[in-house]
Amino acid sequence: MKFLHNPNKAQSLINFILFLSSACFLYLIVSLLLFRTSQLVFVYPSSQDLSAATTLDHVVFGIASTTKSWLKRKDYVKLWWNPHKIRGCVFLDSLPLEEHTSNDSTSLPPLCVSEDTSRFRYTYRGGDRSAIRVARIVAETVALNHSDVKWYVFGDDNTVFFPENLVKSLSKYDHELWYYIGAHSEIYEQNQLFGFRMAFGGAGFAISAPLAKVLAKVFDSCLERYPHLYGSDGRVYSCLAELGVGLTHEPGFHQVDLRGDAFGLLASHPVTPLLSLHHLDYTDPIFPNRTTIQALQHLFKAVDADSQRILQQTVCYDRWFSWTISVSWGYAVQVFQNHVFLPDALNVQETFQPWRKGNVLAGVYTFNTRELHPDSCRRPTIFYLDSVSSGKNGIISNYKKSSHNCSFDMASPKKLEVIKVETNKLDLEIKQLQAPRRHCCDLLPPTTKDVMEIAIRECKDEELIHMH
Repeated sequence: MKFLHNPNKAQSLINFILFLSSACFLYLIVSLLLFRTSQLVFVYPSSQDLSAATTLDHVVFGIASTTKSWLKRKDYVKLWWNPHKIRGCVFLDSLPLEEHTSNDSTSLPPLCVSEDTSRFRYTYRGGDRSAIRVARIVAETVALNHSDVKWYVFGDDNTVFFPENLVKSLSKYDHELWYYIGAHSEIYEQNQLFGFRMAFGGAGFAISAPLAKVLAKVFDSCLERYPHLYGSDGRVYSCLAELGVGLTHEPGFHQVDLRGDAFGLLASHPVTPLLSLHHLDYTDPIFPNRTTIQALQHLFKAVDADSQRILQQTVCYDRWFSWTISVSWGYAVQVFQNHVFLPDALNVQETFQPWRKGNVLAGVYTFNTRELHPDSCRRPTIFYLDSVSSGKNGIISNYKKSSHNCSFDMASPKKLEVIKVETNKLDLEIKQLQAPRRHCCDLLPPTTKDVMEIAIRECKDEELIHMH
């Protein structure tokens, strides 16, 4: 080829070949680096993956009590405390006599005596300065210096926690960030008085470990600035506000600022795991013909079988009789003798009274309610949890009719005696916690005339819950 005899052209060809070779080599190096980078991103867990690995071993509880109230309320803590899995302390103003603690030492948290808080001023007229001691439990719990802590959880001695659900819900948050997680009161007036941005202490609240450690260092200085506040939770909130941290609302915490029959609240739980119940010594027992503690022990039989599904509300319809069936799993089933639109069925029945009598706002709630029919025979038929069992085919829970002396016709749900509910154990993934969806249910062919059988399942993609 003639151009090879031209030295200039030959040199140009050599330069072109060298440039092309360099470009190919550079492309190969960059490709390898990009491949390795993608492998690194894939191999090493993200902060969300780290949060998903949260277990009870990563949580420390600080429980507020007094020597006097502890003797009466320790049975509430016994319901949920597991000394082999849970860490923390119950903080008292002084230690009780030894004969009051010896029989319970293996089934209850260790007892701690709060530090002296007499140096802090308390100026709220008619209040109790023990609020300062209780508030300071936040700092004293951090000072216990437990290892490998991701979350600190605080509550009262009459706060009933559901630890497995608590850990599951906290796992959707990155514990390395500053989080203050809790819930409001059910009463509008209580929130107006104490703050819509505050987590109510009786319901319990959680603080991520990095934030709790910073809060503990500055807490005493905050206490000096807020002698005029009423409660402990207001002091915790105020100091967190000074740190620039706001409340992350988690509706599974329940202050239960209610009196009387809490059935309506429990039977219409939001689509989120149940985390806590408070003030149950001020409401009726949640199951009839039992004491408060016996009723809670009965509820925990269902909690032990399927903790994440407890109180989760599912609604289905019997189009033959035009009945509406609302299942609050592990607690009760209601059968309405008419068609009730789903949004109406989800509203909370006003079976209870507000925390205190007063002005119009005393009876204004922070959720949608519906009035209880004045005629008890026109209300839905209620079936309370009787038994629950687990097997190879899932979980079977049985609900027995609560007694009524009402007359009924042939198409009345009051003819039913038992409702049997079949489910699989619920194990929510992080994405399901972040974007929850209510489950659907089907009425199964009846085997006997006085038994209704229901199967609960995940809804299909485009499935609607309504009367067909």
